[in-house]
Amino acid sequence: MDKAAAEDASIAPPDLAALIECRKEVPDFLALEPALRDPLKAVALGWKPLPQVNQFMTEFELVKPITVFGHATSHIAFAGDSIMAILDLPDPRPLAHQLDLETGIDTPEKAIFGKQLRETEKTDPASGQTLIQAIILNVSNVASHPGKTLAGCSYNLDTEGPDPAPETAAPTPQAKAAP
Repeated sequence: MDKAAAEDASIAPPDLAALIECRKEVPDFLALEPALRDPLKAVALGWKPLPQVNQFMTEFELVKPITVFGHATSHIAFAGDSIMAILDLPDPRPLAHQLDLETGIDTPEKAIFGKQLRETEKTDPASGQTLIQAIILNVSNVASHPGKTLAGCSYNLDTEGPDPAPETAAPTPQAKAAP
């Protein structure tokens, strides 16, 4: 099987509702990358690419609607390490309250709520670096989508710990020739 065929085979229809509701893990989110890079792969999953209204979001219309947090939608978006449903809710506050989220920003123009649901840390014995995975539930609004609520999950993946050891430079010819 060639590389392209292997990549196509790896894109199974994802459980978008579970991803948006933070019921999956970081590798499940990362498995969507081929569909985000290639519009044809997105279309094969039943996602219709939409014009970019917000420079920080990649949006899709779903052929088949999904239900997340009790609300049906056929509009999803990706922003960095987040997958979100774009819901027909003019105010994000009731949903944030229902989900028991913490307030990040709450002004008349902007509302952001969230809560870290899970965090795992694993240390790579070879490098000594720690791999940190955090899964964060978010509800917000954004000026580019008036009258809508964004609700979804961030799948953060970070490393910390010792920096890789610097490579030692080979001696210069002048250093070898010194008396």
